[in-house]
Amino acid sequence: METKRETLLQVRDLWVSFGPRRRRFHAVKGVSFDIYKGETFGLVGESGSGKTTIGRAIIRINEVSSGSVVYKGETISGKIPKALDKRITREVQMIFQDPMASLNERAKVDYIVSEGLYNLGHISSQERIQRVNAALEDVGLLPEFASRFPHEFSGGQRQRIGIARALIMDPKFIIADEPISALDVSIRAQVLNLMSKLQKERSLTYLFISHDLSVMRFISDRIAVIHLGRIVELAPTELLFSHALHPYTRALLSAIPLPDPVAEKKKVLEVYDPSQHHYEADPPVWTQIEPEHYVLANQEELENYRKSLRQDF
Repeated sequence: METKRETLLQVRDLWVSFGPRRRRFHAVKGVSFDIYKGETFGLVGESGSGKTTIGRAIIRINEVSSGSVVYKGETISGKIPKALDKRITREVQMIFQDPMASLNERAKVDYIVSEGLYNLGHISSQERIQRVNAALEDVGLLPEFASRFPHEFSGGQRQRIGIARALIMDPKFIIADEPISALDVSIRAQVLNLMSKLQKERSLTYLFISHDLSVMRFISDRIAVIHLGRIVELAPTELLFSHALHPYTRALLSAIPLPDPVAEKKKVLEVYDPSQHHYEADPPVWTQIEPEHYVLANQEELENYRKSLRQDF
């Protein structure tokens, strides 16, 4: 019997817009998805697709134009009570893309890591130091590093400091926004392994944002593909890789480099052409086409996708 998963976060018909009313730019357009407790939910798309905007809207950095974000059954978008805001500040944290830009160069690691604790009320200096040291050790850094400045560390170490800054709040849900894209290839696996290790030890839930599907395959349980502010496909990771339906998803998958140089040379890239859709008379709808597999398509496309799935199986 399938075990029912507990939903930690719900995003419903989310719109995020910027600029004056007459020249409004819609960065996120009616996005909906659920994130289950304990999973890593991947959000993938090219630069400018709106994936980071969604993450920032969830953590309340970007204002939600319409729709809702629900965390543990409580709406956290828009104006919320102070007590709820304080709890969300503690339980929902974000790891930012550029560890150099997101760390205060004028502050020592001790202050950077512990800054969030000051929002929780009075904490003694001794307890604060203990929690900083514990957070640094959790990410593989020595406690004595607390007295140094960010510029004294490598890129991988700085990202570990950013992770420690999130962990010290004892969060339940972490939004990881391209956390390895600014790192050397040799360091990326270390950070990904660290995040997986911490997830198991602390029962963390991740929203992992990236443009790299090969990284997503390694760390994500389910993947949502976003294009120009709309999610076009969502499925468990291996199902998405084996039976991608939307042409944009297939184009992204075809661009993943192959380790075999002969196969890479023979590989045929798929190019996504939005004009192939005929949505004027038959607009697309968000549809579950098979268990846990959703796609944005009109009725003609859905019929073709169903035929494709029948042929594959």
